[in-house]
Amino acid sequence: MDNTETKPISGGTTRREFIKKTSTAAAAVVATANLFKTPVYGQSQAPSTGKVIGANDRISIAIIGLGAGIGQNHLVGIKANSGKNNVTVSAVCDLFKQRLAWAQEKAELKDADAYSDYRKLIERKDIDAVLVATHDIWHAPISIDSMHTGKHVYCEKPMSRYLDEAFRIADVVKETNSVFQIGAQGCSMPAWKLATDLVNQGKVGKLVWSQGYYCRNSVAGEWNEKPFVPDFVAGEVVRGVSNANNIDWATWQGQVHEKVPFSAERFHRWRKYYPYCAGVLGDLAPHRLHPLMLASGNPEFPARVTSLGTKNIHADLAIPGTPERETPEHQQLLAEFPSGYLITLTVGTVNAKSPGFVIYGHKATLNIGEGGNQVDLVPERPFSDEIDPESHTGLVVEDADIRMHEKNFFDCIRDRTKKPNTNIDLAIRVQTVISLAEMSNRLNIMCLFDEKTRSITTGDGRKIDPITYGTLPLS
Repeated sequence: MDNTETKPISGGTTRREFIKKTSTAAAAVVATANLFKTPVYGQSQAPSTGKVIGANDRISIAIIGLGAGIGQNHLVGIKANSGKNNVTVSAVCDLFKQRLAWAQEKAELKDADAYSDYRKLIERKDIDAVLVATHDIWHAPISIDSMHTGKHVYCEKPMSRYLDEAFRIADVVKETNSVFQIGAQGCSMPAWKLATDLVNQGKVGKLVWSQGYYCRNSVAGEWNEKPFVPDFVAGEVVRGVSNANNIDWATWQGQVHEKVPFSAERFHRWRKYYPYCAGVLGDLAPHRLHPLMLASGNPEFPARVTSLGTKNIHADLAIPGTPERETPEHQQLLAEFPSGYLITLTVGTVNAKSPGFVIYGHKATLNIGEGGNQVDLVPERPFSDEIDPESHTGLVVEDADIRMHEKNFFDCIRDRTKKPNTNIDLAIRVQTVISLAEMSNRLNIMCLFDEKTRSITTGDGRKIDPITYGTLPLS
């Protein structure tokens, strides 16, 4: 990506105009409020501007963002399964020159197929879909621009950095009729499909509450190893050391308000810093919230959300000279939905012991095994004559889910009657919970949400604007 802000992007919009629309700061909250009033659902769906993909047509995909985590994983996996899925990686894009060179070599691409500016990449008519695996602040701009040029989008979680961007994505998905998938791959695991079916069959009765978790532990602080070792994927080393000469830092910082000089610390450990990420809420929570809300059988927008985050272990300080994170080490959220259903979720990086996945209904309880390898239906005693216990074991576990999720995306591009497992209707509801949880913790409030007006109020009825770039000091 280059730094020219006046270059037209999709629909004749300039980069300056796009950022102004999608990254409203505190001084422009009126624009954000107007955006929130625009309804998403019930709109007529215009046909996608992209080409129609037949059942036997080869899908051409581009990968944007090739970090050592998920971006490189996608490239290696899609390439390895290209014959089975009838998919080809046609282009790659990254702001880190060494990662880009590695990806070009790995995907066997020409120089012309390796981009530093995603806007030039999405102008290509031969590319059917893009996979967005950048840091969070670029999820919305790239997804929106890509759909406007007729591309289908697989976007890594979270859906966006802030809530106003998420609703803009949702609106564009509906406007363009694009296939849109969020990379919460747990939704493609058989265990969660089975749990959803059991709920829809009425075997648990009316839902009462559920619990989920994503807990890890690290002696020296989660993510702190990344600046001090090369990028690794599949046992290979991505060449090069990160510095201001081989990373386009100005573009990487994008629309964030708190811009700083080049920092390898922030580049590799960006999940520690609020301008680029909501911390464990943005990184870990989506993996659990998507399948938990999917399994409700009828995912709803939240009515109330509250969250608490703590940072009392100070694990970052185990490495001398390492800056301490801005985001919490441990966080919990509680979401209530209009039906009365409650979800409690715990995510953290300083204790890995976890309570398990459980969905509690009035008539029965669903225990979902760690890794999604087992589902047990346990009737409540008063309903034991009505509900029979069930145990389903040997289900597909975590190591296969990302490939299944990619295939689900490709299948939906070929067959437009299918709905992606982590589709836009689920994704916008999940992102609303995540964004309101961040607001609750950072502003020390409980957030009430009205899906019809997209308005947020506090418990005393005071209306507040969603936080976005420039709203808070660390943004």
